[in-house]
Amino acid sequence: MELVFLGTGTSQGVPMIAQPEGGCDLGNPMNWRTRTSIHVEMGGHFIQVDAAPEFRMQCIQNEITQIDTFILTHPHSDHILGMDDLRRFCDLNGGVALPVYSSTEGLRRVQEIFPYAIMDKPVVKGYPAFKLKEMPKELEVPGGLIESVVLPHGKMEVLGLIFTEKDTGKKLAYFTDCKEVGEEARFLAEEADVVVLDGLRPEPHPSHMTVDEATQTAIEMGAQLSFLTHMTYMVDHETTEAKLPDNIRLAYDGLRVSW
Repeated sequence: MELVFLGTGTSQGVPMIAQPEGGCDLGNPMNWRTRTSIHVEMGGHFIQVDAAPEFRMQCIQNEITQIDTFILTHPHSDHILGMDDLRRFCDLNGGVALPVYSSTEGLRRVQEIFPYAIMDKPVVKGYPAFKLKEMPKELEVPGGLIESVVLPHGKMEVLGLIFTEKDTGKKLAYFTDCKEVGEEARFLAEEADVVVLDGLRPEPHPSHMTVDEATQTAIEMGAQLSFLTHMTYMVDHETTEAKLPDNIRLAYDGLRVSW
């Protein structure tokens, strides 16, 4: 299994427009963060989770050349607005619609933003086409199993995702944009090799975990390796990571993890 962090920043990105003084050291490239999304290869099946506004450049920079399944965790702009660039993967998949999974609300927003793409195949080569499907509790794909669970994100609910590779049993839990990880999510993530958690900033936020809250959650979940993602400019990679336990790290754009 391989996990690629295409982006690890918030809705404003880092550096943000007119970024205030202080915060992270922009001389460190690990502090330059595009909006959050990941790419997972599981048993030869390629899954894209969310499409940030920078999705096209994320794919080019990380040499993403195949997507078999797309999952939208929730329809906030920093996770959905790059979906038009999925058009190239329709071409690469032989000109057929790309399966797009999300919640009822997520699918509704996809229909509102990309009505021209809701069809069985692209109108012409180079156009997008999405085959919309409600994300089930358990989704079997050729490479293994993807389980979903609802997580709280302010007034919205988002999808947490647990990937289990069929041939190896390797397991990844991905919980971004959430205020906490509840009992059901923790149960599904038991024995995960890698856990990824939302760790927005040092100060409290109504719909995201702080770095300390995410760190404590990671300790309680007990994965061999955990990463924090979706970080603001207030999280400096070097100084923040130095304070974390050895098996809890900060993700950064372009990080690849294979196990």
